[in-house]
Amino acid sequence: MFSDKTEQEARREILDAVAAYYDTFHKKSAYQDGDRIPYAARVYDAEEMTALADASLDFWLTAGRYTDRFEKEFGDFLGLKFVSLVNSGSSANLLAFMALTSPLLGERRIRRGDEVITVAAGFPTTVAPMLQYGAVPVFVDVTIPQYNIDVTQLEAAYSDKTKAVMIAHTLGNPFDLAAVRAFCEKHNLWLVEDNCDALGSTYTIDGETRLTGTIGDIGTSSFYPPHHMTMGEGGAVYTRNPLLHKIVRSLRDWGRECSCASGQDNLCGHRFDGQFGELPQGYDHKYVYSHFGYNLKATDLQAAIGCAQLKKLDGFTARRRENFKKLTVLLQPAKDQLILPESCENSNPSWFGYMMTCRETGMRAKLVNALETSGIQTRMLFAGNLTKHPCFVDYKSENGAYRVAGELNNTDRIMADTFWIGVYPGMTDAMLEKMAAVILSALGI
Repeated sequence: MFSDKTEQEARREILDAVAAYYDTFHKKSAYQDGDRIPYAARVYDAEEMTALADASLDFWLTAGRYTDRFEKEFGDFLGLKFVSLVNSGSSANLLAFMALTSPLLGERRIRRGDEVITVAAGFPTTVAPMLQYGAVPVFVDVTIPQYNIDVTQLEAAYSDKTKAVMIAHTLGNPFDLAAVRAFCEKHNLWLVEDNCDALGSTYTIDGETRLTGTIGDIGTSSFYPPHHMTMGEGGAVYTRNPLLHKIVRSLRDWGRECSCASGQDNLCGHRFDGQFGELPQGYDHKYVYSHFGYNLKATDLQAAIGCAQLKKLDGFTARRRENFKKLTVLLQPAKDQLILPESCENSNPSWFGYMMTCRETGMRAKLVNALETSGIQTRMLFAGNLTKHPCFVDYKSENGAYRVAGELNNTDRIMADTFWIGVYPGMTDAMLEKMAAVILSALGI
């Protein structure tokens, strides 16, 4: 079939066929009333599929040219020099936290028994690395209707063991970065922004508008299909700090001392003449380990999809904001029965979802049932209250390894009365109108 063609010509023919395959079998038809409305979904076209096919034809499979390209282009988007592509957002959070435990950080490193301020109203993998390492999460309540950390409780949560703050921007809504960063600077604490649900959100601080994830010491992203852009699975860790970047790379790549890429040798020029630990003089630098690390790399197949998605990210963000505004207008008649979401001051969220809290306890079940029965997906604010879940209850009883600063009253209310629906960029006006109509009807409006 390809015997009379060059490799480049054959590749072009295959990629053209993949694009035609997308047009024939993957292109979605317009929404019709009665179709299922997911809370989120992949938004892609032939470009993603041909990029994936192009990477597969290289058959390099592990991190390669597309990974290098994605890390560079994503860093350019963020305005940061240091980006590490990983296999998931949860792995990104693991690396972000574990980087702060590195001996290379000296007295600022997090040791077992040290405390990290966070919230219980969120996703477990923001907190799990702390417990798994032996640090102590300190849970602070959140506010409604921003659903982010109550910054008035930060000082009460602080102790002489506090080393960091690690929290997420909830459903794309930035937390009060000015207050949190000022608190961290006052007490010489690390700040980790879990940006997995907020890629594209901005916050104005010190007169400068910046992307969330770039204001703290480390930011993390997830590229799971529901998120702001997707690779299927995938994530990223990013920072301005070259030492933190070095540590993240080491932890991501088995904990090794060497920085050579896969298939590369002797980048430093001292592969066989160094002295490390108690190893023999000149032991092969490629197999020297400075951290207890992992293998959390993504593949070039994922990175190829990410490169195509990144081109569309600004458009995705604009559509999320537009969908959020339209839902707010459509749901205004329900504001006496539902607390509608509000953005944090000085922010411009790239909304991940549209969150609502029922003013009347017990109303959520009625609304969620009406929506789900109508084929409209709903979601809770993830764990609701992490401390109520079996793994946390068991851990507390066995180890006593976290504490709560004050009361988690709003967190518990969110667990009981809050839910959300989608605003992803594939949402059409007809879908938004359908969701609002079902909510209003269930409320008797």
